[in-house]
Amino acid sequence: MKYIFLGLPRIYKQLIAATLDLVFLPLMFYCALALHVDTLRPQELEGFGSWALAVPMTAIPVFAMCGLYRAVVRYIDQRIIGTVMLGTTLSVILMAEVVQRVLDLPTSNTVFLIYWVNAVLYMLTSRFIARGLFISATTGPSRKRVAIYGAGKAGHMLAAALQSSHDYEPVIFIDDNPQLKRTTIGGIKVYSSNQLAHVTALNGIDTVLLAIPSLTRQRQSEILDRLAALKLNVKVTPPIGNIIRGLSKVQDVRQVDVEDLLGRDSVEPHPDLLAGCITGKAVMVSGAGGSIGSELCRQILRLAPSRLVLLDLSEFALYSIDQELQNMRASLQLQVEIVPFIGSVQDYEKCFRILSTFEIDTVYHAAAYKHVPLVEFNPVEGIRNNAFGTLKMARAAMAAKVKCFVLVSTDKAVRPTNVMGATKRLAELVLQAFARQGSATRFCMVRFGNVLGSSGSVVPLFRKQIAAGGPVTLTHPEITRYFMTIPEAAQLVIQAGSMGIGGDVFVLDMGEPVRIADLAKRMIHLSGKEVKAPATPHGTIEIEYVGLRPGEKLYEELLIGGGNVSGTTHPLIMRAEENEIDWRFLEVMLKQLDDACNRDDQETIRAMLTKIVKEYQPSSEISDLIWCERSVADEEQAEELA
Repeated sequence: MKYIFLGLPRIYKQLIAATLDLVFLPLMFYCALALHVDTLRPQELEGFGSWALAVPMTAIPVFAMCGLYRAVVRYIDQRIIGTVMLGTTLSVILMAEVVQRVLDLPTSNTVFLIYWVNAVLYMLTSRFIARGLFISATTGPSRKRVAIYGAGKAGHMLAAALQSSHDYEPVIFIDDNPQLKRTTIGGIKVYSSNQLAHVTALNGIDTVLLAIPSLTRQRQSEILDRLAALKLNVKVTPPIGNIIRGLSKVQDVRQVDVEDLLGRDSVEPHPDLLAGCITGKAVMVSGAGGSIGSELCRQILRLAPSRLVLLDLSEFALYSIDQELQNMRASLQLQVEIVPFIGSVQDYEKCFRILSTFEIDTVYHAAAYKHVPLVEFNPVEGIRNNAFGTLKMARAAMAAKVKCFVLVSTDKAVRPTNVMGATKRLAELVLQAFARQGSATRFCMVRFGNVLGSSGSVVPLFRKQIAAGGPVTLTHPEITRYFMTIPEAAQLVIQAGSMGIGGDVFVLDMGEPVRIADLAKRMIHLSGKEVKAPATPHGTIEIEYVGLRPGEKLYEELLIGGGNVSGTTHPLIMRAEENEIDWRFLEVMLKQLDDACNRDDQETIRAMLTKIVKEYQPSSEISDLIWCERSVADEEQAEELA
């Protein structure tokens, strides 16, 4: 029957509700008369028929004006109590003061008071009973039973929203506030986190929804560590404000991201540093379609430059970020000219024409090949793009009288063991040398580690492998990395660029390094699964170690020397003092390196890289794919001749 009712048009449902009130409200008045039987006069009972008409005639129009019949019963909450009490009060006053005089049916004021109580109880009870019936009809028995971590306002509102969802049934609250222990909120009992293992097992719960929006990153990480030990599937709910505003749905819960595990509390940016090189100026971002480049573009656009020029070699990446920025500009109602260019940073003439034609003030140079094994397999392309591309872009910037040039560097430039890191350190050396020549262009570099969610991050790979049932592949059990979110990294790059005097190497505070094996285990546990190991043979996800890839390091560093760093006005940005090479000598060595690249002479290329970047200590043999293939062929030919 309830399924038929739910399928009716809205107007029919409202008519049914009003009809039921038409029948039951007179009965509530009769009960009031009966409860007042000790002073009941016969004439009052004789006039009950008139009262039976008067009660709904006054109550139903008032309830309709108060919006009671517009409310969707499945979604009502405690706010309906006020509406019912207001409507009942108004209807009783109207009935007592007007209808009583018109119909001339005198009765005791006590009867009206008892009727008011009866009517309020009837209206609320009938609505909440109907709500319970219709929720069970719409949600069905297949909902996942969940615990909500956080019994505050956000948790309460989430539980109310989940009551009518098809996916989740809130069963218990978990909260560490001792004042909430053993209380009941919205019919759901609150337990402390110490009882979590027991109550989840007792109630058949394997999923926890985290609903504490005010948590600091550190506190959230502590809670996730505790939940990971219980092998519960932990999900993060969207902000309750987004649900209320319709920007998110209750169903939009997500798996725990690495940002939740490793993220740190943000430091408020310095407005002057953010705006210094951007607001009202013409800005260019090379590598605009990449992970860092695209986030730089988003943050730069919000700072209202006069013009934002995008340069990228990938047509698809450039198209994607251009469309996103155009939509963003419209939504923010900004008067910013957005100019996209397909092109390479190795094309000096094109870079110069762009910079000079559009009178660029600031360049953020994020274009680079960053994937360590791929650059190891293709060293010439890595050198040309990362080192010579920076050289040509810097020369074009000086010729076009660009005021500020910021290089996005990497921690892999510190004592590099791979070609990618060596090329990024070489790019730093080029800019340092240009800065010492007294150029009008102010050059600086910003060095940081891995960013979460970038195209080369291990996290999306781990998540995909866990969803597929494993194995999760790691290169080495002891490998560690620094991590930072892309928005934080881009924000700090912009602020560091405003601090530069000339030739500065800025280092971002990346926090503590993270052991990748520990990260993988936490992700497995927070997915509700167990690692398969000798100690846990019944685990479902195996971790497989595949060995370090060519050029890969176990540990990354941010500084070449231990004590060559000083603070700045920003707590997360430091200034490093690194070795430099005079341009007269560097120019000669770059020419020799360029000649070796033109000849594809891999042995000379490696020798020149180790000569220029003195800290470069290759961890593997030459891995260029063509060179390796030819070496094998030459060996086979030599064996045949022998």
